[in-house]
Amino acid sequence: MSFIMTLFLIRYIHIISLILILANSFCLQAELRRFRFVVKEASYKRLCEEKRILTVNGKFPGPTLKVHRGETIVVDVFNRGKYNITIHWHGVRQPRNPWTDGPEYITQCPIQPGSSFSQKVIFSKEEGTLWWHAHSGWFRTTVHGAIIIYPKPGAPYPFTNPHADVPIILGEWWKEDIVKIRQDFLESGGQPRDSDAYTINGQPGDLYPCSKQSMLKLEVKHGQTYLLRIINAALNEILFFGVAKHSLTVVGADACYTKPFTTPYIAIAPGQTMDCLLNADQQPDRYYMAARAYLSGAGVDFDHTTTTAMVHYADPYWPSPSPDMPKLPDFNDTSAALNCSYSIRSLNSQWHSVLVPKVITERIFTTISVNTLPCPANETCEGPDGRRLAASLNNISFVTPHIDVLEAYFYQISGVFGQRFPSFPPTVFNYTADGLPVELQIPRKGTQARVLRFNSNIEMVFQGTNLVAGIDHPMHLHGFSFYVVGWGFGNFDAQKDPLNYNLDDPQLRNTIIVPKNGWAAIRFKADNPGVWFMHCHFERHMTWGMETVFIVRSGRGPTQRVLPPPPDMPPC
Repeated sequence: MSFIMTLFLIRYIHIISLILILANSFCLQAELRRFRFVVKEASYKRLCEEKRILTVNGKFPGPTLKVHRGETIVVDVFNRGKYNITIHWHGVRQPRNPWTDGPEYITQCPIQPGSSFSQKVIFSKEEGTLWWHAHSGWFRTTVHGAIIIYPKPGAPYPFTNPHADVPIILGEWWKEDIVKIRQDFLESGGQPRDSDAYTINGQPGDLYPCSKQSMLKLEVKHGQTYLLRIINAALNEILFFGVAKHSLTVVGADACYTKPFTTPYIAIAPGQTMDCLLNADQQPDRYYMAARAYLSGAGVDFDHTTTTAMVHYADPYWPSPSPDMPKLPDFNDTSAALNCSYSIRSLNSQWHSVLVPKVITERIFTTISVNTLPCPANETCEGPDGRRLAASLNNISFVTPHIDVLEAYFYQISGVFGQRFPSFPPTVFNYTADGLPVELQIPRKGTQARVLRFNSNIEMVFQGTNLVAGIDHPMHLHGFSFYVVGWGFGNFDAQKDPLNYNLDDPQLRNTIIVPKNGWAAIRFKADNPGVWFMHCHFERHMTWGMETVFIVRSGRGPTQRVLPPPPDMPPC
């Protein structure tokens, strides 16, 4: 019997057994707030040219979800487009509920055209700003939106109430259809085509053609404070962002409050969010906000342009002939990017305590590498030396299965994935040396997961390598936030480097920048049973295979087990 038929029969039996459970929970479900997401194409004009893009509810960026801490909602997703789609709630812990987390062929099969899926989204400890996005193909280019998680009703912010909060979504725009961009990229074996523009809330800004009139304009009043909820939705670039002559006070990151620190700019990686207070304390006038790329990799192409929006004061003023532009660091200023990223500290207050695992029960050391594979016969490949580019964790380039890992694990379907993701690289070498031999570049392909015991304390060290091209990597873990206890350049020293870990107030993130030819150490408690994806949030690296899966086993009691699957799981 085929995998597909086996999965269908097991699902049918399981759904029948769930009828009583669903009947008992119907009243509770009816009380949950529901949101309607209709995925469909719509026409949008940017850079003087019009094209059809995939959207949610016809909007780009998509609708903002506004919830309170601890709330559970249901988002009814209807696929009215012509492509398979999934939706991921980035940074939402989803306790015991991996079924609606969203990564394609990891926790679900895609929602096919003409179908729907009601996704329960369970908020728990998160508070601040997150986002949602497509997690199939490269559709998150236009299928994304903000999630604002307010404190529980009646609870205060740990800072002065802002006059208003404003989502600022940074993104990328291609003139050509993103499906073709991705297909050309896959066929070439090389780098993807650079974007034609960066965007702020979907608009390129007035440094691009045909973009001045539609540029985002944020009106402020002198003396008031505004909470900018900044999201990097770009596919492949870390971005610098700032507002001319204004400082940004960082008060949150990845839906966790931080000790406030003030900076003239931020560096924000794809997948990350940052909450920043903007004090309208300058002479009333017009001021640019702007974003442009940070890139550390030598010989890596990228979009050199700058996206802009305008902050203008509502108070009376005589406008300057030319608005000031923020002074952002140079595109290759690694110190500026990492000093900003690693200056963040958890708030560690009475209401937001820091609980760093101190006694580690399992250590994982993984290399993160860009690799190459031999070019197939009778093909031309555009990677280095005529080879095909790839990527890996611990020299395993992940192969996406055709049945999602979660259902294969839950229903015990063999042959879909392995459980042998290693604790240590298969080959030890000087990971950050120059001129590494080509034989080290070739990864092993496979679908390997790592199984973790419930409630085990995990330390994971990401070690960047200089294979092919050293570069920063924004590593993202689904189902958890993790404490970033240490980082550095060069090779991790297991004897010396842990002596300098910050175990008092490390930042709590779901996505962290691992430095070029450096390392970052994270810790978390594996207390969320289920199947959870971990991957680089550069879309090109994930497409090449820089990912793996964590399977957290259920505990003993009913509150330590994965919830039953919903009855409308999309079929494979």
